[in-house]
Amino acid sequence: MSNESPAGATTSSPAGHNWAGNVRFTAPRIAHPTSVDELAELVRAAAHVRAVGSRHTFTALADSAELIVSTEALPAEVTVDADARTASVSGGMRYAEVARELHARGWALRAMASLPHITVAGAIATGTHGSGDAVGSLASAVTALDVVRSDGSLVTVRRGDADFAGAVVALGALGVVTRVELAVEPTYGMTQVVDRGLPWESALADLDAVFGSADSVSMFTTWADPERVDQVWRKTRGAEVPEPLPGSVRAGEPGHPLPGGPAENCTDQTGEPGPWFERLPHFRAEFTPSNGDELQSEYFVPRDRAAEAIAAVRALAASPGVGDELRRLLFVSELRSIRADELWLSGAYGRDVVGIHFTWRRDEPAVRALLPQLEAALAPFGARPHWGKVFTLAADELAALYPRWGDFAELRARWDARGAFRNGQLESWGF
Repeated sequence: MSNESPAGATTSSPAGHNWAGNVRFTAPRIAHPTSVDELAELVRAAAHVRAVGSRHTFTALADSAELIVSTEALPAEVTVDADARTASVSGGMRYAEVARELHARGWALRAMASLPHITVAGAIATGTHGSGDAVGSLASAVTALDVVRSDGSLVTVRRGDADFAGAVVALGALGVVTRVELAVEPTYGMTQVVDRGLPWESALADLDAVFGSADSVSMFTTWADPERVDQVWRKTRGAEVPEPLPGSVRAGEPGHPLPGGPAENCTDQTGEPGPWFERLPHFRAEFTPSNGDELQSEYFVPRDRAAEAIAAVRALAASPGVGDELRRLLFVSELRSIRADELWLSGAYGRDVVGIHFTWRRDEPAVRALLPQLEAALAPFGARPHWGKVFTLAADELAALYPRWGDFAELRARWDARGAFRNGQLESWGF
């Protein structure tokens, strides 16, 4: 779904729209630099500039008042430092491309998101994640970044540097990320199975048992069944296939997270062992991911209060009026666990969390009208929103959720003194 022009071109044509089609970019120009030097010159000369990758955000985060620069025409390179157990990858590469390169060389990532179609730089900038008790967000694997700042300079920030924890999940507000260094490990195999009908009562009585039953666990629900979770997807290292969760039954055929979705779009769920990058994502790189004609929202709640937060959503979904509208708009919800990190704007900053995700029908006015009630139900748990997805929290509410909010504001002022990377979306969030 790209409206982009040939590599190296700068056009005055519209910049197009995001992946879901709910955001049409207003920037009058889009450029496709083919080198970091060319990118740096474009950034230096623009009064306002933002970067775009796979366009998978559901907000106007990548829009600009003047110029958008696409990172996807920059040279695609992957190099591995076996001694350091790190891989240096181009920020504009998609995870599917990076994964294939790493696996071919005997290396692997510890986590991947549901979609392998997203770019590395964009995913880490918004705190995107996979699932697993022992696994942090994709950004937690970053050990270094190369960033083109608004003066055109190329700087490297490494884990342990003073600015590192603020520069990784940075919403594109500090500059354009051209290279990312990621922690890697030797390649491994996995299995994936799906269980259906897990009783809510047993799931909420011991969420740790559910999320700890595999290396990566996703619980899917439409909130329509008051008694049972619709599906539990479990991904396990090695060749051993886990038994069904107590009270559930093993799915008899491959399926899709969205009711009625095409199973062939998804990674293997039969328990057949396969390489990590063909099991960790839900969706295959060869197919259009997920539903496409949709919106998404997600909120991160503390792991130790997740059962309460889930119960609050279940109560909301069962209530007259609001619950009817929620179920009308919803395709499916997904529940996943994410390990704590120290990245200032991460949803998992300072605490283990559970992500409560909503895939909505693409009716943005209706979704935005519903979200304040959902956010109010989750407010007692300090729920932080996913930066790349739709939410309605005000700037003061956002600032209260992130202990290092003021530190990030100071970092942004130092790195982008002339405000080249500001845009309307960031300003609406209080940046």
